[in-house]
Amino acid sequence: MIRTIILFLIIFGIVVISHEFGHFIIARKNGIRVLEFSVGMGPTLFSYTKNGIKYSLKLLPIGGACMFDGEDGITASDEAEEPGGLFRRSAVEPRETQREEAFDPAIVCDGIAFNEAGVWKRIAAVFAGPFFNFILAFVIAVILTAFSGADLPVIGQISGQSAAERAGLRAGDVITQINHEKIHFYREVMVISSMNKGETLEIHYKRGDEQGVAVVTPEYDEQAGRYYMGIMAAGEYLKCNPLQVFQYGFYEVEYYVKTTYKSLGMLLRGQVTKDEVSGPIGIAQFVGESYDQAEKSAGTASAILTMLEIMVLLSVNLGILNLLPLPALDGGRLLFMFVEVVRGKPIAPEKEGLIHFAGLVVFMVLMVFIMYNDIMKLVH
Repeated sequence: MIRTIILFLIIFGIVVISHEFGHFIIARKNGIRVLEFSVGMGPTLFSYTKNGIKYSLKLLPIGGACMFDGEDGITASDEAEEPGGLFRRSAVEPRETQREEAFDPAIVCDGIAFNEAGVWKRIAAVFAGPFFNFILAFVIAVILTAFSGADLPVIGQISGQSAAERAGLRAGDVITQINHEKIHFYREVMVISSMNKGETLEIHYKRGDEQGVAVVTPEYDEQAGRYYMGIMAAGEYLKCNPLQVFQYGFYEVEYYVKTTYKSLGMLLRGQVTKDEVSGPIGIAQFVGESYDQAEKSAGTASAILTMLEIMVLLSVNLGILNLLPLPALDGGRLLFMFVEVVRGKPIAPEKEGLIHFAGLVVFMVLMVFIMYNDIMKLVH
């Protein structure tokens, strides 16, 4: 249990810090005043101030914040009149719960308030958080690829009397494309297969120097409760050279981006049950179980690589989710700023702030539901 908690804190902490650091560093580069950089939520466990910026560690390890002076039209001078009145850009707490932490408006870092910066500088500062998540994911993916190589989309075996066999596919064929999607890993074939609901697939493949196309209609397996093509077992693993490490590291990030979007699509279509959605508790459990399984089957080194793979997944997920054009998320704020670019003037800060606050409340309710669901799954 303790090891699971520590692993979760390390993985989630690195992912959150990279996100908030992206906001922080680009805001400072663009001359935007930062009031606080925090990791975690809730009451402050530890903090210190340097060059007018407060750095703090919070009690609950489920998020973080990079607070800009003047965001949502509220400035450090307003803070003197209403302690705790500043809106935390990334926090999931409403302002009303933060009144115990007042900022001294006389001690702030240099620069200008967020709402005084040019719109493109504000866009860059907000977009930088998700973008740094993708940078972190790529760096870790390169490390993973250097140690683990790449599972090439080579067919290892074809099930007899299957849809794939009747379509003409053979063991040793290299799958290059399914429908309009380029394929780089064998696991991509497996994801497409697992998400298929009986739709016909156009599979492009290479067989030696020849190229071909097979039209496969997966067949339903009553016992398994899903559709199968009949493709079994990866046939080849590539040990990457220095250039291929970067190439397949990029493909690794691309794979998780595509998988995340597909999962979101399934969620919106109601194809994902509540038991398949996890919050911090569920993620921590997944981290612990994954480490134990990898360590038992292949040793500590394999377990560490598995943790790095989970970090890539979580970093990509956080980057994509924050770019969704929803209130209170980075994507929602970017949407307002792009509207400002088109209109030539910003939307009234109090109106935008109200919309983001409403979105924040919705996300808080959703988080409570997800955490409750995680606890129920643990109990049962």
